[in-house]
Amino acid sequence: MNGLSREMIIHPGETLKEVLEDREMSQQELALRTGVTPKHISTVLGGEKNISVSFAKKLEYALDIDAEFWMNLQNLYDKELFEFDELHSISKEEIDIFKGMKDVFDFIVNKNFIPKIKQIEQNILELRKYLNVSNLTSIPSLVSSGAFRAQTSVKYDSYGLFAWQKICESLSSEIETEDISYEDQIKKLLEVCPKIKELSFLPQNELVTKLQEYFSSCGIAFVIAPSFKKVPVQGFIKTSQEGKTIIAMTFRQCRSDIFWFTLFHEIGHFINGDSKQKFIDFESAENVKETKANLFAENTLIEKNAYCNFVNAQNFSLSAIKAFAKTQNILPTIVIGRLQNDSFLKWSDFTDEIVKYEKM
Repeated sequence: MNGLSREMIIHPGETLKEVLEDREMSQQELALRTGVTPKHISTVLGGEKNISVSFAKKLEYALDIDAEFWMNLQNLYDKELFEFDELHSISKEEIDIFKGMKDVFDFIVNKNFIPKIKQIEQNILELRKYLNVSNLTSIPSLVSSGAFRAQTSVKYDSYGLFAWQKICESLSSEIETEDISYEDQIKKLLEVCPKIKELSFLPQNELVTKLQEYFSSCGIAFVIAPSFKKVPVQGFIKTSQEGKTIIAMTFRQCRSDIFWFTLFHEIGHFINGDSKQKFIDFESAENVKETKANLFAENTLIEKNAYCNFVNAQNFSLSAIKAFAKTQNILPTIVIGRLQNDSFLKWSDFTDEIVKYEKM
């Protein structure tokens, strides 16, 4: 509707006027045939009054033109008028919000989730529809009201976070999963956890496809989502309204040890029942659910007693780390990351040994 003036939107009274002219019927005669006042006819023809259901039926009797025809014209007029007014009433605040979401919007367009239009106001309307909100300004209230369950002091951009969650859902809709019960999902997931660990040895370009295969067999849609500015999200887990379980990850942190810990952390959330509601994991967040998921990740990646024995030996040489990693069937970088996190190593130790992934 770019460049369209309000006056160019055709009121159904214009069509009625053409019908009367073609039939050489006066307004007075139509008033008599429909049982309304001449003023009523005049205001409809002048676009001052709309065609009601009742009047449409009277026009059907008087002109032998279905009432549905007149109602369709009225509905089309109402729709076009609303869209015009909506397009031209977008606030500066919402425009500024949209401009701040440029990286998010560009990704959504590139994935063909929505079309890109030259006019910024039209793009805002498309983004509203995609995000299922009537106005972008309402997003912070949706986030703070508990749409996301993470209780954290981490600073984040509400608009980017809200859009990120929707993107995860969109990406997951493209993935087919086994239709199995929650109990069977847990059973099968626990069975494949050792195989998932082995995937840490794969190059990044093969990794995602194999992870999706394993998770799909467990009835879970696994996706790698983009990483946006001011959205410090590591992972996302939920069960959609359609009943599909979604686990989403990012390569926000390039370190592979962080990726693998976060992955098993998300698996822990699922096994602990956290997928029944939306759950966002930020780069730093602490609560009961997070602690339980952390313990699952730690003890699944590295067997608890074996790790205790290893750190008690106090031999943190690279050769000792590699030998221990081999017994756990994981990359040495995962052991290094765990030791750094637990303060047995400095973050500057063995930096050349850390396997890094490219951001996506």
